[in-house]
Amino acid sequence: MLVADPDPAAVAELAESLADHQVESVLCSDGGEALLQVGSLRPDAVLASVDLPVVGGATLVRVLRRRSNLPVILGVGADDGGAAASALAAGATACVARPYRIHEVLPILRAVRPDAVVEAEPPLECGTLKLDAGALEVWRGSERLHLPPREFRLLHLLMVHAGRVVSRDRIGEIVWGGSEGDLSNTISVHVRRLRYRLGDDLHDPQIIQTVRGLGYRLIPPP
Repeated sequence: MLVADPDPAAVAELAESLADHQVESVLCSDGGEALLQVGSLRPDAVLASVDLPVVGGATLVRVLRRRSNLPVILGVGADDGGAAASALAAGATACVARPYRIHEVLPILRAVRPDAVVEAEPPLECGTLKLDAGALEVWRGSERLHLPPREFRLLHLLMVHAGRVVSRDRIGEIVWGGSEGDLSNTISVHVRRLRYRLGDDLHDPQIIQTVRGLGYRLIPPP
C-alpha cells in the first residue's frame, strides 16, 4: 500500500500498525512522487492526503483513474470538505479521517481490497510447516521463520492449496492484487526467496515445486 502524506512522520505509526496486519506500506510526501511510486511499485491501494503538495488529491485521483481502477482512499481533515468532494467526484474510492487511526483505515482497506489484509484464522499446518495468520508467525518445526509481507502472503496462498497447483495468474491476483503488467519475473524472484527461507533445495525444489507452464505446488515437508 502506498501512503502519500505531506507529514510522513505523522503516518509512521500507521505504517507500523499496517505491518502488524501484513500490509506492506511505502511512504511518500507529495502527489508527484506518489504518481512515480504507483508506476514503479504497483501497490494494492493508495492512501493519500487530500491536501498533498505538488499534485493535489483530486488531481492525483483523476490521473490514476485514467490509468487504472487502483483503489484510492483519501485522508481528510475537518476543514477538507470541499477538496474531498472534488476528489470523490473525480473517482476516489473512499475517504477516511486524518489523523489516521488503524481501526478506521483497516475496514476501508478490507472493503476495497480484501486480499490486501491477512485476516485472523486457525493456524495452517502442512507437514513441519505452521503458519499462524493471527499471530503473523511461520514455523518450520521448532524454528521460527521471519518472512517479508509478500512472501508471507505467498506462502499462505500455497499452504491453503497444499498439494494442488496454484497458477501464476492466481498468485499475481492474490499476492499482488492483480497489478497490471507482467509479473512473471517478480513472482519467480519471490518464490526463489521463499524457497531459500524454507530451506528448500534451490536446484531441485522439494517443498515448492514448479509445475512447468502451470504454476507452483507446495508439498508438505517432512
